[in-house]
Amino acid sequence: MHRSLGHIAKAVAVSLMLCGAAIADDAPFTLPKLPYAFNALEPSIDARTMEIHHDAHHKAYVDNLNAKLKDYPDLKGESIEDILEHVSKYDAAVRNNAGGHYNHSLFWTILAPIGSTGEPSEKLAAQIKKDFGSQEAFVKQFSEAAAKNFGSGWTWLIAKEDGSLAITNTPNQDNPLMDVATTKGKPILGLDTWEHAYYLKYQNKRPAYIEAWWRVVNWKEVSRRFDD
Repeated sequence: MHRSLGHIAKAVAVSLMLCGAAIADDAPFTLPKLPYAFNALEPSIDARTMEIHHDAHHKAYVDNLNAKLKDYPDLKGESIEDILEHVSKYDAAVRNNAGGHYNHSLFWTILAPIGSTGEPSEKLAAQIKKDFGSQEAFVKQFSEAAAKNFGSGWTWLIAKEDGSLAITNTPNQDNPLMDVATTKGKPILGLDTWEHAYYLKYQNKRPAYIEAWWRVVNWKEVSRRFDD
């Protein structure tokens, strides 16, 4: 974990779910397929929410990002991580839509159907205990941060350059890879606290959504991100 954030970010790009491989000049980024069916996360997250969230919201971020990048020909061939690392150079449309694409691409991969979520790896469990005291204390602190994240945004568990873990909130579609982030690090777990992520099922009851979300966190994938 002694690599620079730039190298850490580039390492994440090995996942096509996140990097959106360039396939055409006019559409450098693509909407990733979900690794499970829309109804696979029920009852924690309902099928209709998953369908709208992926096929409408995430798709819009991809489409809008591709359209906006026509104004920035120098970004041709750049990965989403490279764009985020220097996002302050570009206008708000790039920041919002590049962030939206990265964040949602990560979000789908760190979820899994109940019964196949696994447990934190030995390495991750040890770091959680070191930084938060226990798994239970970590879950409580993360949940409180997510519940208090005002308006639309994300709550993250990040690995910092020194290998320690930290919980941080970002507004809108910002994330800890961005050069504008207050707290920077490698995202290994992210919770979407925008209302579109839960309103159909939970209405304004965000804490209930957060509690249910924990049941479908894919600890195998979260551990892989940390262990790598």
